[in-house]
Order: sequence, then C-alpha cells, then structure tokens
Amino acid sequence: MVSHTAGEQRLTRKGAATRDRIVEGAAQIIRERGASAATLDDIRAGTSTSKSQIFHYFPGGKEELLLAVAAREADRVLTDQEPHLSDLSTWQAWQEWRDAVLRRYELQGVNCPLGVLITELGRTTPAAQELTARLITQWQAALSAGVRRMQESGAVGRRLDADRAAAAVVAAIQGGVTILMATGSILHLEAALDMALAYLRSAV
Repeated sequence: MVSHTAGEQRLTRKGAATRDRIVEGAAQIIRERGASAATLDDIRAGTSTSKSQIFHYFPGGKEELLLAVAAREADRVLTDQEPHLSDLSTWQAWQEWRDAVLRRYELQGVNCPLGVLITELGRTTPAAQELTARLITQWQAALSAGVRRMQESGAVGRRLDADRAAAAVVAAIQGGVTILMATGSILHLEAALDMALAYLRSAV
C-alpha cells in the first residue's frame, strides 16, 4: 500500500467498509466527471451516504477525500503490475510486466483519476506531493531490484546503474501515459516500454 492513515486503522470493520465504499464511489465519479466537477453532493448521492457521514470519515472535506481516492488509485498502479513487478528476474518476467502495464493503461484509457487528482491537488497540497513521491519511490525501487536480479544472473551488465535505469523507465512510462491522456493513443507508451526493455537487453 502506498498510504495508510491512523484514522483508517482506528475504524471498526463496519466503519472501514463505509469509508471504503465512499472512496470507491468517489473514485468512480471522478473517473466519469473529473475531480473539479465532482462535488461532495454528487459523491454523497452516488454512495448513498449522508453529509454527516462524509465529514465523519473525512473531516477535512473534499480535499481529504480526494487525497484518499488518490492514495487508493496509487495503490492500484502498483498492484495492477503484480505479480510481475515483484519478480523481474527473467526476460520473460519483464515482458509479462510490460504487457501488464500496457493492459492497465489501455483499459483505463484517457481517464486517469490519479493523474487528475495529483495535478489538481499537487499544486497546493504537500500531502499530494508526498503521495506522488512515495508512489514513484516504491515503483522505482521495485524496478531497480529487478535490474539487480538480472545483473546477478548475468543477463544485464553490472556497469549499468540500476537506480538510474529504473528512474528512466518510470519517467518513460509516465511520459507515455501523459500522451495517452492527451490523445487517447497508447502507441507512445508501448514504444517507451519496448525501448526501455531493448536498452536493458543491450546493457551487457
């Protein structure tokens, strides 16, 4: 998980289920309408919850709820890449990871709740910036570990800086996703992933 809050951990099972329902409902509404257009009244109606329930679980109002949605979407970025992301020890595993990333974003299309939320919250909210930093750090660490496994097996040369290579792969993916959101075309993301794997294969 990218983010856990003390408030979430103190909830009863029923309370946690209600909170999850609100977050999931809000995420769906944001996917359909965007973060700016989604009001608390929309979310309340879409999740069949009262205004008092919304503020009970999210005392900070819409901003706190949007951060919870962003955290949930950030978790999904990583979990949708499993089990491949945690076991990048062969070229076949890297290829399956590449396919999983493409499949995730192809299904998502131009609607990226995490991207929209981080763009809208990140300009003024340190918590959103911290959330993004944690996601990128975890993602990069998993890819770096995969590169090192390949170096240990001799499939990738040891001169390659695993951390910088992983950072470049994450940057390439995010660039492709940005173009996907703007144009609806997944071709740039596919090219970025293929070039990244080709580069790793050539680093012997």
